[in-house]
Amino acid sequence: MKGFGTRTELKNMNSFKHVQKALEYEIKRQLDILESGQEVIQETRLWNENEGKTYPMRSKEESHDYRYFPEPDLLPLVIDQEWLDAIRDRLPELPDEKMKRFMDQYGLPKYDSEVLTSSIELTDYFELCARETGDAKMVSNWIMSELLRELKGDDREIEDYPVSPSALTELLKMIKDETISGKIGKDVFKEMYREGRSARAIVKDKGLIQISDEAEISAIIEQVLKGNPEQVAKYKEGKEQLLGFFVGQVMKKTKGKANPRLVNEILKRILKK
Repeated sequence: MKGFGTRTELKNMNSFKHVQKALEYEIKRQLDILESGQEVIQETRLWNENEGKTYPMRSKEESHDYRYFPEPDLLPLVIDQEWLDAIRDRLPELPDEKMKRFMDQYGLPKYDSEVLTSSIELTDYFELCARETGDAKMVSNWIMSELLRELKGDDREIEDYPVSPSALTELLKMIKDETISGKIGKDVFKEMYREGRSARAIVKDKGLIQISDEAEISAIIEQVLKGNPEQVAKYKEGKEQLLGFFVGQVMKKTKGKANPRLVNEILKRILKK
């Protein structure tokens, strides 16, 4: 296609999110019209937020319908470079610049950086958590998976999210210091989202603190190995992928509360005997 197509104006959008959704709807609507062999007419359309659709408001044939005419009383506006530079210096960090900074400063992949800089609210949420935890990639992983999944499922915006940056930070610190496992952390996160309680309160009430006592874990491992002599024999014959089976059995016995790192270390040590 050469040049631009027929112009369509959109009205009644009061947020950038509505602008995005209205444009997405119009792109599909106009594609459907063109692909069916019809023509897009020049008109003004209204965005209906509740239905997620645009509707015709009025049609216009040519530019004279817009009552265009020159304004004789307006003087030429001359803008000097100094004023432009002053305005430019006061501009906030733009999305592309922010995305590049996230890649450089936090070592994040391009995809993560693009998602996290898609809105100022999401950017602020991420940076608050990253600053407090000192682990930007961990924060990015949790936001990209757990947080955004909940937002999408409930069709909510980040500013309405019931888990504050400080609440998520508390949860991630408990995982980092091995108070709870990452798997249990995900279950705790879901309860934080539903109930609005803190991670520490949920962990305490449900007795979810991770088992990190080596003697206790060793005793449980001995029980698992004693109950699976055939698998132990096969492991010692070279079938080392059975390690995952033993880890699973230990986690099952402890209801997921055993420290996975210690379970792996102790299992390997005992199985070498």
